Amino acid sequence: QVQLVESGGGLVQAGGSLSLSCTASGGTFNRETMAWFRQAPGKEREFVAGITWNGISLYYSDSRKGRFSISRDSAKNTVFLRMNSLKPEDTAVYYCAAGPIALSRVASEYADWGQGTQVTVSS
Repeated sequence: QVQLVESGGGLVQAGGSLSLSCTASGGTFNRETMAWFRQAPGKEREFVAGITWNGISLYYSDSRKGRFSISRDSAKNTVFLRMNSLKPEDTAVYYCAAGPIALSRVASEYADWGQGTQVTVSS
């Protein structure tokens, strides 16, 4: 059974930085795309960033790309999300996802999901 476990969430002040990590186990992930999504209360799950097995990345927008950075360590089946200049609007539960697919912003394209980690940005 595939398992994804996120870590690194917490409370930060606006303008601060936070790093998230997600480690996969129970399957073969060396050629899978991994991604981060987030979901705020009352809102739909939103794509944040994704990265292929060979390091090609995709972001929600160019503006978000300037603040967020995704990377992975394939040998450790781990994906990271570095978030800088955080804003209160970034507050959400952040989820790790994986799937044997090309880069996609669509949540339904990803087969495996973590339990999420809370990120709260205070004003």
